[in-house]
Amino acid sequence: MRTFLFLLITLLFFSCTSSDHDKLIVPGLKEPVELVRDEWGINHIYANNQHDLFFAQGYAAAKDRLFQFEIWRRQATGTVAEILGERELKRDIGTRLFKYRGDMTQEMNHYHNDGTEIITAYTNGVNAYIEEILKTPEQLPVEFKILNIRPGKWTPDVVISRHQGLLGNIEEELQIGRAVAKLGSATVKDLSWFHPKDPLIDLDPAMDKELLFQDILELYKAYRKPVAFQESDVQEAYKSMAYETAMLTPKMAKEDPRSIGSNNWVVSGKLMADGNTYMANDPHRTIAVPSLRYMTHLVAPGWNVIGGGEPEIPGISIGHNEYGSWGLTVFETDGEDLYVYELNPENPNQYKYKGQWEDMAVISETIKVKGQKEVKIDLKYTRHGPVVFSDENKNTAYAVRCAWLEPGGSPYLASLRMDQAKTWEEFKEACNYSHIPGENMIWADKKGNIGWQAVGIAPIRNNFSGMVPVPGDGRYEWDGYLPIDQKPNALNPANGFIATANQSVTPDNYEHWNAIGFSWADPYRGDRVNEVLASGTNMTMEDMKNLQVDYLSIPARTLVPLLAVLPIGGKTKEARDKLLQWDYRLEASSVEAAIYVAFENELRKLANESFIPMGGEGLIDNIQMKKVVDWVVNPDSRFGGNPVSGRNLFLLKAFNEGIAYLETTLGDDMAQWQYGHEKFKHTYMAHALGGVVNEEIKAKLDLGPLPRGGNSFTPGSTGANNRQSSGASFRMIVNTGDWDGALATNGPGQSGDPESPFYRNLFEPWAKDQYFPVFYSRSKIDSVAVSKTSLEPSDK
Repeated sequence: MRTFLFLLITLLFFSCTSSDHDKLIVPGLKEPVELVRDEWGINHIYANNQHDLFFAQGYAAAKDRLFQFEIWRRQATGTVAEILGERELKRDIGTRLFKYRGDMTQEMNHYHNDGTEIITAYTNGVNAYIEEILKTPEQLPVEFKILNIRPGKWTPDVVISRHQGLLGNIEEELQIGRAVAKLGSATVKDLSWFHPKDPLIDLDPAMDKELLFQDILELYKAYRKPVAFQESDVQEAYKSMAYETAMLTPKMAKEDPRSIGSNNWVVSGKLMADGNTYMANDPHRTIAVPSLRYMTHLVAPGWNVIGGGEPEIPGISIGHNEYGSWGLTVFETDGEDLYVYELNPENPNQYKYKGQWEDMAVISETIKVKGQKEVKIDLKYTRHGPVVFSDENKNTAYAVRCAWLEPGGSPYLASLRMDQAKTWEEFKEACNYSHIPGENMIWADKKGNIGWQAVGIAPIRNNFSGMVPVPGDGRYEWDGYLPIDQKPNALNPANGFIATANQSVTPDNYEHWNAIGFSWADPYRGDRVNEVLASGTNMTMEDMKNLQVDYLSIPARTLVPLLAVLPIGGKTKEARDKLLQWDYRLEASSVEAAIYVAFENELRKLANESFIPMGGEGLIDNIQMKKVVDWVVNPDSRFGGNPVSGRNLFLLKAFNEGIAYLETTLGDDMAQWQYGHEKFKHTYMAHALGGVVNEEIKAKLDLGPLPRGGNSFTPGSTGANNRQSSGASFRMIVNTGDWDGALATNGPGQSGDPESPFYRNLFEPWAKDQYFPVFYSRSKIDSVAVSKTSLEPSDK
């Protein structure tokens, strides 16, 4: 019944929003394009040529995500201050400082032999929709009315911007450098989980350690942060009367970036009941509305690919064609370094390199700022990269060397080559062009092959680790880049599966350790995935689904038995005894899951308070869970003269504080302590404007709350915060023997327009870990179509 009502609403929407929805004249097309929309909101695009295919992809994506496109464009071009004023000036400076300034033809053709045509066609399609909607500006999405702005035109340099990519570790590098300066390298190594090799983290004696504590990366961080809106940005008719209350809503805690990971795996047919290979992927990024991912089906001569990617980028990043399927997770790759320079006291635009003064390159730009005069700025560059901070009083400057500023450094665009791969060999060759981010690319095909290739542009460092800042005087240089096909890879392993979850998967016999990162996610998600797949035979699609949303916690399975000996009574004992009978699954409806996670949260908090020395606060944000679990399982002198007794007191304190938290937060009745309580683990997707508009508009923009399960350490990853801020909004599972059997989730919906039926239609199913079919054949697609639109070229 609900499906019928949704289809009825959807059909009414399309009949009401366009008087000629079956046929649209779109200048810029060469031939007609058919756009079929299914009931879950996926556009299936059928074109007669490559140009029109990507033109239509840009047109359709812009139509769905216009406000998201406009904010992306302004972030990419350094023009946010033009609409939000002086507070965004540093963002715009940072954006322009880190702008790609190389040859655009070389850049675009890196991603595909026809890259110039594809990317230009895509941006022309975006602009075709913008021109169309500006003829009736009253039909612009409500965000444009709230801010009183209009969408601007796109150019290819917007697509190839690096502003929103997973770029590197520069913030971690500075933080480790500061921690070493304050605490010493031995203490930092004790509190950190560096592996699989022991990195050099001692600071060069020539550096002034105290200078590392200036706001060196202010411009870099400003350029990378999400755009936030304030009451002053909003037109009077849309303002909230309770603005102060909205702005005082507690912010979510900063999440460990290593916990914001992804899972993927490919399974050989010998482990599957139907004999087919399978690919499963659930990339974990920020949970937001609209969602980060956007699904499309692209069909034209030479193209038949379906799946997900970021809406502002042509092609498909995760999905399948008629030959194979692929997915990705982050593979630790350190493509950034912070260099420290001695400046010439007589000329602050010169820095010392190999004993000589070198001139910085200087580029002058003008930035428009709402409410004031234009601002002229000078952007400075050393031979290593953009200068992010200068202290002329100390004759010191800092620059960030970025591998991603090389040609081909735009995130995910190299997927265009993967989209047309017919074999493992062609897919592996396409991987050679995938520079950013560093990823574990996996492949499964109809011929029965499963493969893995780590990708990402990887600097070779022969005499330093890249984990702390270094002098830029010429003694610490990269020795080029490791060829991508020399990064770790595998084909058809004997165990019948390949799985990655951001943990270290580099084989022990690997040779190129001078191009491998040292900071990885905790191993628990990956361990659980490997555990399930290794025990599986005759597995099915249902098993693949269950594993993607698996909430079994390996840390819980390790830690809970240690609570059995604790001397406790009363309600605390009742709670402990519940855990001792528990299955270690963090289900939303589980009281035991709430008890355990409250304990785990307090355990990590207590570890930070107990083991990070005085002066280290803020320098080491969080001791990784792996370290804490290892310490607790094998207690040493850090717990006192009697390590086991000290460890037990440590556990007891954390458990008592966890119970106190639950009583304060959820009340005295233990039966009401469900983990997925709206005051504990839940999802609430807040639109960027939701906190500064009136309640009527806010209700249209924001979604939730709904209960969630899991946490950072379960395959069904929902992050560390009570309100889920990261995890898999998009998931896909592909059976290579049945392309119509693919399944996906993509919450909260395909559209970014709050008035669209596809804005929130996938939110509740996503929150309940439900999937929908991703049909590939035309007959199946037609059976679930809610609209069919013919995009026709103009006669002009």
